Amino acid sequence: MAVDYLVIVVYLAGMLAMGWWGMRRARSKSEFLVAGRRLGPAMYSGTMAAIVLGGASTIGGVGLGYQYGLSGAWMVFTIGLGLLALSVFFSARIARLKVYTVSEMLDLRYGGGRAGIISGLVMWAYTLMLAVTSTIAYATIFDVLFDLNRTLAIVLGGSIVVAYSTLGGMWSITLTDMVQFVVKTIGVLLLLLPIAVVKAGGFAEMKAQLPTEYFDPLGIGGETIFTYVLIYTFGMLIGQDIWQRVFTARSDRTAKWGGTIAGTYCLAYALAGAVIGTAAKVLYPKLGSPDDAFATIVKDELPMGVRGLVLAAALAAVMSTSSGALIACATVANNDIWSRLRGTGADAPAGDHDEVKGNRAFILLMGLAVIGTAIAIDNVVEALTVAYNLLVGGLLVPILGGLVWKRGTVYGALASVVVGGVAVVVLMATHGILANEPVYYGLLASLAAYVIVSLATPATDAAVLAAWRERLAGRSPELASEPVPASQ
Repeated sequence: MAVDYLVIVVYLAGMLAMGWWGMRRARSKSEFLVAGRRLGPAMYSGTMAAIVLGGASTIGGVGLGYQYGLSGAWMVFTIGLGLLALSVFFSARIARLKVYTVSEMLDLRYGGGRAGIISGLVMWAYTLMLAVTSTIAYATIFDVLFDLNRTLAIVLGGSIVVAYSTLGGMWSITLTDMVQFVVKTIGVLLLLLPIAVVKAGGFAEMKAQLPTEYFDPLGIGGETIFTYVLIYTFGMLIGQDIWQRVFTARSDRTAKWGGTIAGTYCLAYALAGAVIGTAAKVLYPKLGSPDDAFATIVKDELPMGVRGLVLAAALAAVMSTSSGALIACATVANNDIWSRLRGTGADAPAGDHDEVKGNRAFILLMGLAVIGTAIAIDNVVEALTVAYNLLVGGLLVPILGGLVWKRGTVYGALASVVVGGVAVVVLMATHGILANEPVYYGLLASLAAYVIVSLATPATDAAVLAAWRERLAGRSPELASEPVPASQ
C-alpha cells in the first residue's frame, strides 16, 4: 500500500498548492466568487462535470449498480439530464444576468428585494446539507486508505477542502476541479470500469451469474425513476452550487455548449458506475451494504498504484462537490442573508480587498459549520434527501416561473417558497424523510400557491420587467463601474 499512500498524499498536497496559487489570482469579488466570469469551454465543462459528479454519484452510483444492476444508473443519469436541460434551455440567460446568487436573480425578476432573504434561507439550508453529505463521505474513503476513525477522517478531508477554498475561492476550486475531473476520468472510466468487467469474466459471464432483472433498464422501478427526475433533474436547474458555475462562463455560448458536454459526460459516468456495481455483485455477492461495493472492488481487485489512483478518483469526486457546495453556501450566507440583515445589498460599495476578505471569512465559518454538522450526522442519504426536497419543493416553481412566465409576481413567489417549503417539512415529519410524498405534494402546493397568488395580485411593475429583460439580453453591466458586455 506504500505506493497507494504516496499517490494520495501527492494528490492532497497538490490540492493545497492550487489553493495557494488561486489566492494570488482572487483579488476581487468577481474573481473570488465566480473566477472573474472568464472560463472557456474546456475548463468550464470539466469543472461543471466535476461538481455534479460527487461521492453520491461515484460511491453511491456503484452501490446502486450492485443492488439493481444496469438500472442503478438512473440516479446519476437524471443528474446528467438535468445538466443538459439547464445548459440547452436556461444557461445562456442565466449567464447574461451577471449576478452572484439565485436570490439576486429573484430580486431582479420580481423587484423589491422581498423574495431574496426567504429564498436565501432555503438555498443556504440546501447548500449546507449538500456540503455536509459530501464531507461525511470522507469517512468511507479515509477508512479504506488509512484505517482512520470517522471523526478524524471527516476533520482531515474537510480541513483540506476548507483550506484551499478559503485561500483562493472559485479560482482555487476551478483549478482543483479540473485536476479532479481528469483523475476521475482516468481512475473510474479508463481503469476501474474495464478492470472490473474483466475480473467479473466479461459481460457474458455477468449475464450468466446474475438474475435477468439486473439487465433490465427499468428494473429499479418507474416510481423511483420518476422521483429521481423530480429531485435531481429539477434540482440541477436551480441549485446555487450549479448556477455559481454557470456564472463563471466567459460567454453565454460557453455556458450552453460547455454544459452540454458536461451533461453528456455525466450520462457516460452513470452507465460506468452501474456496470462497475454489477461486476462487483458477481465478484462479491454477499456484501453487507451496497455502498461497500466501490471500496471492496478497489481494495481487492486493483494492482498497487492503480488502486491509489482510483481511490484518489473517489476522493476527487467527493472534494469537487464538497468545495462547490461550500463556496455556494458561503456566498448565499454572505450576499443573501448577512448583507440583508445588515441593511447592505449585494451591490453596496466596498473595496475589492474588503469584499474578498469578507467572503473568505464566510467560507471559513461555513466550512467549520459543515465539518461540525458532518460529525454529528450519520445518515448521508437522509441528509441529501432533506437538501433536495427543500430545494425542489421550495424554490423550483418561483425560479423557473420567473424565467418563463411574465405574470408571476413577488407575492406569488413568496407564497410559493413558504407554502412549498412548509409542505415539504410537514410531509417529511409525517411520512418520513425518505418518502416520495414530500417532494410530490410539496411541489404541487408550491405551484398552486404561485399561480393563484400571482393572478390575485397586481402584475410586476413594467419598469422592473423592462430592467429584467435588459439583464436577460446581456445589455446591463454587473456593476455601474463595469462596461456593458459585448453581445455574443
